[in-house]
Amino acid sequence: MKRALPSLIAVFLLMTTGVSAEPQTSHGFSAFGALKYGPDFTHFDYVNPKAPKGGTIKLRDLDSFDTVNPFLLKGNPGVINGDRGGELYFNFTSLMTPSFDEPDAVYGLLAKSITLDDAGNWAEFTLRPDARFHDGSPITAEDVAFTFNTLKEKGHPRYANNFRDVIAAHVLAPDSIRFDFRADALTRDLPAQVGTMPILSKASFETREFAVTSMEPLLGSGPYRLVRVSPGRTLVYERVKNHWAEDLPVNKGRFNFDVIQVDYYRDRTIALEAFFAGEYDFREEFTARSWATEYDDKPAVKSGFIKRDILPDASLTGLQAFFLNSRRAPFDNAAAREAFGLLFDYEWTNQNLFHGLYNRLGSAFENSRLKATGLPSPAELALLSPYRNILPEAIFTKEFSPPKTDGSGNMRTPISRALELFRAAGWTIEGNRLIDARGQQMTVEFLLYEQTITRIINPFIANLKRAGINASVRIIDVASWQNRVRDFDFDIVIRRFPQPEIPGVEQRNWWGSASADVMGGLNIAGVKSPAVDALIEKIIEAKTEDDLVTAARALDRVLMWNYYFIPQWYKNTHFIAYWDKFGRPDTEKPGFDRAVLQSWWYDPAKAEELTARQGK
Repeated sequence: MKRALPSLIAVFLLMTTGVSAEPQTSHGFSAFGALKYGPDFTHFDYVNPKAPKGGTIKLRDLDSFDTVNPFLLKGNPGVINGDRGGELYFNFTSLMTPSFDEPDAVYGLLAKSITLDDAGNWAEFTLRPDARFHDGSPITAEDVAFTFNTLKEKGHPRYANNFRDVIAAHVLAPDSIRFDFRADALTRDLPAQVGTMPILSKASFETREFAVTSMEPLLGSGPYRLVRVSPGRTLVYERVKNHWAEDLPVNKGRFNFDVIQVDYYRDRTIALEAFFAGEYDFREEFTARSWATEYDDKPAVKSGFIKRDILPDASLTGLQAFFLNSRRAPFDNAAAREAFGLLFDYEWTNQNLFHGLYNRLGSAFENSRLKATGLPSPAELALLSPYRNILPEAIFTKEFSPPKTDGSGNMRTPISRALELFRAAGWTIEGNRLIDARGQQMTVEFLLYEQTITRIINPFIANLKRAGINASVRIIDVASWQNRVRDFDFDIVIRRFPQPEIPGVEQRNWWGSASADVMGGLNIAGVKSPAVDALIEKIIEAKTEDDLVTAARALDRVLMWNYYFIPQWYKNTHFIAYWDKFGRPDTEKPGFDRAVLQSWWYDPAKAEELTARQGK
C-alpha cells in the first residue's frame, strides 16, 4: 500500500517554519512522517479482513488480581495483557486506535476525525453517532470529558502526569469535543495521548464510586464485554455481537474470538504444565531455559498438537533491569551503583542459565535507532554541555557499554574493580566485610514476589558476598510487593518498562524528578537530575524525527552512565507456543506487536482434527 501524506503532518512542518495555516482535519494522526494508511483504507495490512468469527481462546496470567478497575493506583487489576493496548482495546473504546505496523500512528475509532489548529494548541475530535456503550447508551462528548477529568483527578498518577499539559476538555456538541493544550506545552504527542484514552460512561458512575477497587466490571464499549469474574482466578470476556465498530477499517479482521478466557496461576511451573495438559491454548515463553529444555520432550509437542514459532520483533524493546533505589545508601552514590553492575556476571548467566538465547541490554532504548552509540554527536553535545558540571565526564569521552566478563565465572578482576569504586564511595574492606565509616557492613536485599527468579539472583548474590556485602533475597506475596514498591521501601527490585516506539510524556513518569517521590510513581529508581528533566522535555517537544533521536540518545547516555539500574537482557523475537487450532493471516506479523488476539481466529476444522488425533 502506498504511503499517503496526511494533512496533519503539514501542521508540524508549518509550526517549525512559522507559516500560518488553517486548522487541519484528518482520519489519523502521526507525530512524525506520513501515515501509512490513507483516508479510504479498508483494513490494516496485517489482518485477514475475511477472518471468521467464533470459538474460544484460553490464556494464562500469573499471580492473582483483586480488582477489575485498571485505572487506579490501588489494587492489582485483572486485565487482558495479550497484546499492546491491554484492556484498553478489548473492553473499552478510545477516540483513536494504533496500527501495529507503524511506530506511532493512530487512526479514528470512536472519533471519525481529528482536527488540529495551526499552532498545535488544541485538538478537536468529531465522534461517530452510532457509538454505544455495552448497555446500548450512546457515547457522547460528555462521556469523553468526564473520562478525562476523572482520570486526571482521581485515576492512577500516570494520567495526571501524561495530561498535565492538557488544560481542559470542552464539549462543543454531543458529538464534538476539544482539548486545549497549554500555550507553552510541548504538544507533539498530546493529541495521541488524549486520543488513546479509554472512554468511560459518565452515567454509570452516578450509582458507583470510581476510585474504589471492585470486582464489578466497569461499563465498557469495546469489542469485548467482561462477563465473568472469578476473584483472583479467572476472567471471561465475550465478543459483542454486531458491535458498533465491527466493520470500521481499524477493526476489520480483528477481534475474532467469541470468548477470551484468562486463567491465573500462582506458579510458573504449574502454569507451564497446565499448558501442556491443554488447560489453556496460547503462551508466549519469556523464560529461555523453559524454551530450550522443557518443550521438546512433551507428548503434545512431539505429536504436533502444540506448535512453536519464533516471530521477529522490530519494536523498541522494553527496559528490563535490576532497579537500584537511589533514595537510600549505598545506592545514593553513583560509584557504588556502578560497582554493583560490575558484580553481575551476565555472560556466565546467559551461557549457563539462558542457553545463550538472550542479548545484553545496553540502552534504555534498546533495539532501536534511539539507542546511543559511539560518542555524542554535535547535536547531542549541544543538549548535554549545559549540564557538563553535573554529568559524568565519560558521557563526553566514551561510548557506554555494560561491563563484560569472559563467562568463566572467574570474577577476581571485576570484584577488584568494584572494591576500588566502593572505596571511592566511602566503603572499605575489613576482614571479609565491606563496611562504612561507622563500621556497619553494607547490607542489601533483593525484593521478589516469585521464587523462580532466585536461580538468576543467587549467583549475583554470591559475587556480592565475595565483595564483603551482606546480600539476601526476600520473597513476599505480590500484593505486599506492590505496596512496598509503591512506598519505595526496597533496595533492589526487578522491573520491566515497555518503551513506546515514539517516546514522550511517559518518560516523565519513569525518570522525571517530579515523579521520584510520588507514591505509586514509576520513577522507582528515584532519579532526580536537572539534566534528565531537561532532556525528557526535549524528547517531548521534538518536532522532527532527527530532534527526537538526538534528545533520546542524549538521555540514554545520562541514564546509562549514572547507573540507576543494572540492565539485564532482551531478545528481538517472540517465543510463542499454541495448540494447533487457530488460523492466522498469510501476511507477516506487524513489526511492532505479535497481534495474536488482534488478528488470529479459531479454526473449527483444525480443532476437530486436533480432537480426532488426540483420540478424544
